[in-house]
Amino acid sequence: MSWLHEFRNFAMKGNVVDLAVGVIIGAAFGKIVASLVDNILMPPLGMIIGGVDFSQLKIVMKSAVDGSGEVAISYGLFLQNVFNFILIAWALFVVIKAMNRFKHEAPATPATTPEDIMLLREIRDSLRVKN
Repeated sequence: MSWLHEFRNFAMKGNVVDLAVGVIIGAAFGKIVASLVDNILMPPLGMIIGGVDFSQLKIVMKSAVDGSGEVAISYGLFLQNVFNFILIAWALFVVIKAMNRFKHEAPATPATTPEDIMLLREIRDSLRVKN
């Protein structure tokens, strides 16, 4: 089997394709949630706590001097990303919970008794009848 044929078989397996679709949809979903946080939730939250823009919160360690960039710890962006993560995790929880509610489990099929056990039962029953 050639490498190309083997790679094609690997790439076309259901799990790989499902993963690719999940990553693409996840990236799009992440952008939607980031927009929700950045444009809808954070402005009112900043206004409630005193007009704070979270993206501007930082600790400046070294100011920009003569063309050199500023060195700062942007903890506001970190807080915003943590909030994004919490919202994404919550949204995924809700979606998975809804999907599980609609999933129908197959009714349990009764286990069939193996043939050797059935034969042993017949022997037992015939011995009982003789005694």
